[in-house]
Amino acid sequence: MGEMITFQKHEEDGTTEGYLATAPGSKTGIVVIQEWWGLNDQIKGVADRFAAAGYTALAPDLYEGRVTQDADEANHMMTGLDWDGAYKDVRGAVQRLKQDCDKVAVLGFCMGGAITIIAGVKIPECDAAVCYYGIPGKEAADPAKMSAPFLGHFATEDDWCTPAAVDALKADLAGVSTPVEIHSYEGKQHAFFNEVSPAYDKEAAELSWDRTLAFLKAQL
Repeated sequence: MGEMITFQKHEEDGTTEGYLATAPGSKTGIVVIQEWWGLNDQIKGVADRFAAAGYTALAPDLYEGRVTQDADEANHMMTGLDWDGAYKDVRGAVQRLKQDCDKVAVLGFCMGGAITIIAGVKIPECDAAVCYYGIPGKEAADPAKMSAPFLGHFATEDDWCTPAAVDALKADLAGVSTPVEIHSYEGKQHAFFNEVSPAYDKEAAELSWDRTLAFLKAQL
């Protein structure tokens, strides 16, 4: 089990909080970015799972303590998110882990997946980016400028990150110089990794987890 900590935002723009799950002696870290529900027990559980796998994990609280189970409220909170502030929180989390870790990856789900792509493009300290079913608008970050090794997990029955959107992402990433690996999970829906979601698919979740650990081992 981890604990809530306070850490510095990027550019000394105040402090924020996050859930830290420590792997003693680890020199590799993971910043875990929440879905639109907030920093809930499920995301904290993902951080704990990474710690058990040997990675120190930090999940920043982008909603400042707000958590919901209602989709309309979650959509409202995501729509109202200060994306520049979220960037500073995530980069601050990467920098906080870099105090103890040699390499740090960013990994996120849904809204957090979109922020992960932003991190891979804009955060120079990001050593790898793992995205689960989230793609930002190009005004936020152009995937063609990806500077970190990138792994993406997407579902073919996703009505948010549609197959067409994933194809466009692949085209944008085709010319980057860093390693790129993208997997589409046939017949699966958005949030297939989230074990408390109706869309959860055990087989796809376990396969994506194994692929993520293999990717992180290779890149970090």
